Order: sequence, then structure tokens, then C-alpha cells
Amino acid sequence: MDTVTSAQVINKEGLLKHWQGHRNLTRRVIEAFPEKELFGFSIGGMRPFSQLAMELLSIGGPAMESIVKNESSPYSEEAFLLSTKEQILARWDEQTAVIATYFNQLPTERFSESFNLFGQYAFPIIENIFYFIDNEIHHRGQGYVYLRALGIEPPMFWERD
Repeated sequence: MDTVTSAQVINKEGLLKHWQGHRNLTRRVIEAFPEKELFGFSIGGMRPFSQLAMELLSIGGPAMESIVKNESSPYSEEAFLLSTKEQILARWDEQTAVIATYFNQLPTERFSESFNLFGQYAFPIIENIFYFIDNEIHHRGQGYVYLRALGIEPPMFWERD
């Protein structure tokens, strides 16, 4: 018996809590930006943090809905083109709830099932979920660099409540 696949390290509820902790922290990073810099500041040709946040908005909730409904839809940021920090934070909260709703509807048995995310990325559902979390961490790291370059102390990375 393969001990890697037979031992459970984290359960479904723990995984959602972990993901939601990252969402909470990224929300605080968004909050830390002054409005002008959220939309206009970048370093080295990277996108402003507002664009990174809108990318994250267009992935998590829509992807979980697609997975649960077993309907692969093309990736689109169109519904998440926002122009104020207030709008981004409101949609962030909305999509965080959408993630929880659909995640809770996903049977654990489906985690190993392959799903063609956005019609482009056919991987097991659990790997797609890890991608959502990893992508958020990656972009939040960019936000930390921006905040530090602006002389703003970012939230502590371990404070996810």
C-alpha cells in the first residue's frame, strides 16, 4: 500500500480553511494599497496589483462553479474589470463566498477526477485547487514587493484569520 495516497494529512474542511485564510490575507494586501497605487504602480513591467487581483477574482469562484457544475467555460476577466478599490474589495468578498459555496458542494470523491479547467488545463481537481491557492500566493508576493517599494508595511504573511 502506498502510504502517500493512503494517509490523510488534511481533510476537505481544513483545505477550505487554508484557502480562505489565504483569501483573507490577500484581501488585507488589497486594503493596504492606496487607491492610486493599486491601479497604477508597478515594478519591472509587472501588472499593477489591481490587475492581479482581478485575475484572481476571475479564477477562484468561476472555476469552482465550473468544476461543481462539470461545465468547462473559457477563462474571462470581463466580469471582473473593476475601477475602484471599493469595487475590488466588494467582489473579493462576494467571490470568497462563492468559493466556499461551491467548494462545499464538491464531493471529496471528485478530487482525483480530471477536469479540463477553462477548456485548457486538464488536471485532477485537487491539482486545480492547489493551482488556485499557489497562484494567489504568487501574486500576493508581488503585492508585498509593491507595498514595500511604496514604503508601506504589508500584513504579516502568517496572519490569515
